[in-house]
Amino acid sequence: MQDHTVSIEADGGAGRLVFAPRFNAATAFVDRHLAEGRGAKAAIRTAGGDVTYAMLAERVARCGNALKALGVAPGGRVLMAVLDRPEFFYLFWGAIKAGMVAVPLNTLLRSADYRYMIADSEAALVVWSEELAAELEPAVAEARPPLSLTTGQLAALMEGASPVLDPAPTGPLDDCFWLYTSGSTGRPKGAVHRQRDLAVSARRYGVETLGAREDDVFYSAAKLFFAYGLGNAMGFPLWVGGTSVLAPERPTAESTFATIERFRPTLFFGVPTLYARQIAEFEGRRPDLSSLRLCASAGEALPAHLYSAWHRLTGLEILDGIGSTEAAHMYVSNRPGEVVAGSTGHPVPGYRVKIVDEAGAEQPPGEPGRLLIQGDSIARCYWHNPKPTLVDGWFDTGDTYRADADGTLTYSGRSDDMLKVGGIWCSPIEIEATLIEHPQVLEAAVVGRADGDGLIKPEAWIVPKDPRAAADPALADSLVRHCKSRLAPYKYPRWVQVVDDLPKTATGKIQRFRLRAAAGEAAETAPGAGAEIRRAG
Repeated sequence: MQDHTVSIEADGGAGRLVFAPRFNAATAFVDRHLAEGRGAKAAIRTAGGDVTYAMLAERVARCGNALKALGVAPGGRVLMAVLDRPEFFYLFWGAIKAGMVAVPLNTLLRSADYRYMIADSEAALVVWSEELAAELEPAVAEARPPLSLTTGQLAALMEGASPVLDPAPTGPLDDCFWLYTSGSTGRPKGAVHRQRDLAVSARRYGVETLGAREDDVFYSAAKLFFAYGLGNAMGFPLWVGGTSVLAPERPTAESTFATIERFRPTLFFGVPTLYARQIAEFEGRRPDLSSLRLCASAGEALPAHLYSAWHRLTGLEILDGIGSTEAAHMYVSNRPGEVVAGSTGHPVPGYRVKIVDEAGAEQPPGEPGRLLIQGDSIARCYWHNPKPTLVDGWFDTGDTYRADADGTLTYSGRSDDMLKVGGIWCSPIEIEATLIEHPQVLEAAVVGRADGDGLIKPEAWIVPKDPRAAADPALADSLVRHCKSRLAPYKYPRWVQVVDDLPKTATGKIQRFRLRAAAGEAAETAPGAGAEIRRAG
C-alpha cells in the first residue's frame, strides 16, 4: 500500500517497509505536502509566528540552493548548532534535499566539544545560532572548517537564492544525517543515518505506536538536536502532516505549562526529570492541560510512582519508552491503553529484541541481560570509530533488561552500571526507584563504590525537593531506613551524598560515569581526611 508518498510502501500492518530505489527524505517529509493540499496549513508554530507548509517548502529549497552556492559538495557534512526555531527545519532539510549530510549538534556544549566534533566530522560547513557565538566562534577559529556562518548570515543568503530545487538523486540507503551520541559513557560518536531512517521511526513509533495523525499538534520539551526530540518535534509531525510547536528556551515546569496553555498541543513529549518537577509544581500552578490526549517519556526509565502521580493529577497516560541515537528513536515502548507503570512496554512494531547473558545465550523470563535489537532505522556505522554498529546482525544497546513471561520489558540499568553486591547482581534502577518514593527526594542516582575491603556496595546521590534538607544530618539515615524497609538486605545504599543537581547529558540521561569517578575518589580518601560523602547506615 502507499504510505504518504510514492517513494515508500508498506506491505501491510507492521510488515516490512519497502522504499523505492530513488528516495530523498526531504521530498517525503516536506515537498509532498504541497501536492497533498497542505500548503496553507501551519507546519510550525512559534511565539514569533507560524510557518505554513508552503513557506517551509520554499525556504528549504532556498536554503539548499544557498548551500550549493557556497560550494558545499554532495555528501559534505553540514554541522548545525541551531536552537529550536524554524531555521533548524530549513537547514536540516535544505542540506538533505541538496544531497548533503545534516549533522545537528547539542546546543548546550562548550567550545572544546564543538572543536572536537568539527574536526572529527571533517565538516564542510558549520552553522550556528547567534546566541551560541561565545562557544562556537572559538571552536571554529581553532578547528578551521572550510566554511562557517550564523543562521542570520544564512538567512540573508537564502533571500537571494532560488525557491526551486530538484531533490538530489539519493536512495533509501544513502547517507542522510548524523547524530552524535550524548556522551553518557564518554567521548561522543557520530552515528551515520540513512535516508530511510527517520521515515522508518516516524512510521513505526509515530504512527503505529503513538497513533499520530494529521490533526495532532506536537510539543516536545526534548530538543531537536538529539534523536528523541528530532522525531517528536520534526519527524512525526511532518510525516503525518501535523503541526510542530517550537520553543527555544530551556524547558522548565513553568515554561512547558505556559507553552501547552498557549499553543494547545495534543501530544507532549517530556523526560522523567521534567515530569518530576511538573508534578512538584502542579498543585500551585494548576495548568490547563485539557488539549493533551497523550504524553510520552524517554531518556531515563520513568519510575512507576511518577507515572501514577501524573495520571492522578492529569488523567493522562505517559508512554514510557526507550530509544537511542543509533536507532533514531524508540524501539521499545508502552502503548496507549496498555501502560504497565514502571516498565518500558513491548517492542515497537518492526523491531525485534532479545535479552542475552554474558556468553550471548538468550535469558529466560525474569532473568536480566543485555538488550539486543534489530530494526531498519539503526545507523549503518559510527564515523571514525572501529566499533561496528551491528554484531551478528544485532545492535547491542548497552542496556540491561528483563522480560516478564508476557514479554513486558523492564529496565534494569546500563549494562556497565549493574552492581554485583555480595556476589548477587543488583540493579541501581531498583534502588533509585525506591529512593524516589521517599517524600523528601526529587531525583536519585545509584552507582557502585568500593568499601574499605575493596568490595562494591551501592552509593546514592540525592537531589532533595527542598534544598534546605541537605543541611539535615538525619536525611541520610532516613533514606537508608526507607530502603532497608523495602529492598533486599544487600541492596540498601551504604553511602548517601546530597547534592544540588546530578550531572546529565542534554537528553536528560544521568552521567553515572561521572558519579562513579567521584565515588572512586572518595573511596581513596582515608577516613577523617575530609571526605565529602556522608556515610549512612
